[in-house]
Amino acid sequence: MKPYRNAANDRPKRLGLPDLGLGVGLRHIHFNYILEHWPDIEWFEIISENFMDSQGWPRYVLDRIAERYPVVMHGVSLSIGSTDAINVDYLRRLKRLADAIQPAWISDHLCWTGVVGLNTHDLLPLPLTEQTLSHVAERIRVVQDVLERPLVLENPSTYVGFTCSTMPEWEFIRRMTEATGCGLLLDVNNVYVSSVNHDFDPLTYIHGIPIERVVQFHLAGHTHYGTHIIDTHDGPVVNQVWALYQAAYALAGGASTLLEWDAKIPAFADLHAEILKARHYTHRLPPFPAAPRESPLTTAPHTVQAVDESYLSVGTPLHVITPEVGVA
Repeated sequence: MKPYRNAANDRPKRLGLPDLGLGVGLRHIHFNYILEHWPDIEWFEIISENFMDSQGWPRYVLDRIAERYPVVMHGVSLSIGSTDAINVDYLRRLKRLADAIQPAWISDHLCWTGVVGLNTHDLLPLPLTEQTLSHVAERIRVVQDVLERPLVLENPSTYVGFTCSTMPEWEFIRRMTEATGCGLLLDVNNVYVSSVNHDFDPLTYIHGIPIERVVQFHLAGHTHYGTHIIDTHDGPVVNQVWALYQAAYALAGGASTLLEWDAKIPAFADLHAEILKARHYTHRLPPFPAAPRESPLTTAPHTVQAVDESYLSVGTPLHVITPEVGVA
């Protein structure tokens, strides 16, 4: 049985972790399709909690997939910012799953999910203060020691902030990585969602984080309610997020990219087609084939233009820079 391994080893590594290419989240609705067709996707990301304690059908599917594809574990319950004691039992179960499937890395969110043992099942924002920074950094060190591997943390989408915060999120993230050596999962959609909700320039955020520590990008759809945006993961990526991704990807020099789609999930072929759009913004797309002689279009190769960052400031809509096709 030949694994569907990609060319990750031929791509630049970040923090010793490979660039896996373009992947999608593994969701149960696609289990049968994947086992039947073994689609030509480069990698999968799993929600860690969905598989940590399962020995049934989901775990069987994951084990088969992990034999053929690179897998990344992405958690939602680490609660790295909580004031509760670190849940060592949770970490041991997480490590047990990692030892079994050998993920490329383990990630979670820069947030807290509850206190006094209660889980809100939501990714709650942190007060961005010196005290919080010290608290989170110490907990990251403990988690990395238990897992025996670097932790990768994702920037959350936020809808409210704390009046006591003394620094912007991008500064908090920069100082957090400097103190702990952890990696970053840059969710470009979350940056855009938060920039609208809190009225900041999304490019300021991208330039403010330590982009050299980004080992993965997330892309997703959201729902715009006019006065605010909710990170719903229930539709295609919008043009503004594609534009921001193009700028971030170019600045980072590339990293693994994953599409999240968690509600109103389409057929796998449609999901795959959506993530393949990323090729237009990463210079991975090979030249378009020459147009037929009778076509009015030129046969110039496909090119992807650089993003004009002036389009990415607050108060001005983001614009995707799309390939231009000349007219004869």
